Amino acid sequence: MKELIFEKRTFDNYDLNTVKTVHLNNYPIVYILYNKRNNPSAYIGQTVQAARRFKHHLSNKKRNKLEHTILIGHEKFNQSATYNIESNLINYFIADNHYQLQNVSQTANKEMHDYYEKNYYNEELFHEIWEQLRKDNIVQDTIENLRNKDIYKLSPYKELSPQQIDVKNKIINFCKENAGKAEKQVFILQGDAGTGKSVLLSSLFNTLQDYANDKNSKLNNTDNYLLVNHGEMLKTYQQMAGSLPNLKKKNFMKPTSFINNKTKTNTKADITLVDEAHLLLTKEDTYNNFHYQNQLDEIIKRSRITIVIFDPKQVLKIKSYWNNNLLNEITHHYKAETLELTDQLRMNANKETLEWINGFMNKELLPVPQKEDSFEFKIFSDAGSFKKAIRKKNEEYGLSRIVSTFDYLHKKDNKTYYVDKDGINMPWNRTQDKVTWAEEPNTINEVGSIYTVQGFDLNYVGVVLGPSVSYDEVKDKLIIDPTKYKDKGAFTARKDYSFEKNESIKEDIILNSINVLMKRGIYGLYIYATDPKLRKKLISLDRGTF
Repeated sequence: MKELIFEKRTFDNYDLNTVKTVHLNNYPIVYILYNKRNNPSAYIGQTVQAARRFKHHLSNKKRNKLEHTILIGHEKFNQSATYNIESNLINYFIADNHYQLQNVSQTANKEMHDYYEKNYYNEELFHEIWEQLRKDNIVQDTIENLRNKDIYKLSPYKELSPQQIDVKNKIINFCKENAGKAEKQVFILQGDAGTGKSVLLSSLFNTLQDYANDKNSKLNNTDNYLLVNHGEMLKTYQQMAGSLPNLKKKNFMKPTSFINNKTKTNTKADITLVDEAHLLLTKEDTYNNFHYQNQLDEIIKRSRITIVIFDPKQVLKIKSYWNNNLLNEITHHYKAETLELTDQLRMNANKETLEWINGFMNKELLPVPQKEDSFEFKIFSDAGSFKKAIRKKNEEYGLSRIVSTFDYLHKKDNKTYYVDKDGINMPWNRTQDKVTWAEEPNTINEVGSIYTVQGFDLNYVGVVLGPSVSYDEVKDKLIIDPTKYKDKGAFTARKDYSFEKNESIKEDIILNSINVLMKRGIYGLYIYATDPKLRKKLISLDRGTF
């Protein structure tokens, strides 16, 4: 027998005692406890001792309110497989967003590892389980659709790499050791785009909140926050809060709101996590209701422990200009520890492709690497084939979008503004209210800016290099021209910087934006340069130009 066993039962002692199937009694199983009425809730687990586990659940005040159970077994199940399927179910239930899960984060520390026939359990068999759940109207959306949602990609139950697990445990121990101390404590985590900072942060915050609700923990009753400067990312975290027991929307805030709230109430947070701290303001900004000189400094003052996620290569505005020296100036006043994430986890690209992108950031144009199986890197000679290729990938895999350097006029006045009218000829992104930009199907007909995709994954990304990115044929050198960059808010000068410093930072900001755009795609990067000289040069470096 190789068939999946899928039994639905009433969650009570009588019905569960009638389970006789050998592969449910004597083998590892996965199970779902759930209610569909009145605030639907669920608990997902796995066990090798079903009778004992269910007896424990029935004595639990929260669990015994659940009315139904689904028992999932298979003659080929082993505990690695059931752990894998349990984690997958939690992640997809969170993304499906129809149940308040009762799960806390015991499984969050399961690190990525291979086991015998993992692909069978992780893909083929799990797909069969999910489709059965859809058939029985337990869940709604398809695996393919859910996999492309940001709430799935940022789920705190995603498997972490060994490096992520190590960093997470070090930060948790740092928080436990320093809880209750009067002296300010700071932990800095650095990493390039795609090194898994946000996934780690999501897992970390969920675990901290579980500890905050654990009477036996040193972190019990701590008042903790996750600060997000990116409006699109804040939507995702707040949506996630609807699915997990210890996550509350009020604990996800923007930095200025947090600072002003803590100032008004004259209170301090116990632990504050700051996502993408490189976006924090480093000067007063009355327009955004920030009346101090540095947001990070003000956050640290209002927190007992501050965890800072930082990447100077993603700074996009002069008013939030950061480098390592400035970061050190702030943190040297406090006891600070620093770690770095180095593994590239987003892009399935080889070393040569990553070196090509990093070389571009240093204004070096290297030969385009040979084609690889797991990642498509293509240079395009015309706008038509470029757009057609991204549309095709979107039809095949979803979540494939065109993005551009901010070289074209783009205002928030409900008017339509176009990117590269003589070539790409597509409108800039429009503001989305309920979902992130790339998750809206119609945005395949728009061009995303740096502000819509920073921090998010795409399957395939098509990057338009606008007029600010050119090539000097005589000097054989990449040229960055800030005068052609249309994001004027990014270049608002600072009185505390000299004219020369303001000008040099502008080039850094454009290169930083290109770095972020080029590192969005999991499976592919397509590039189209609008400048004829640069386009010609890129074509000469790539025999496989399209």
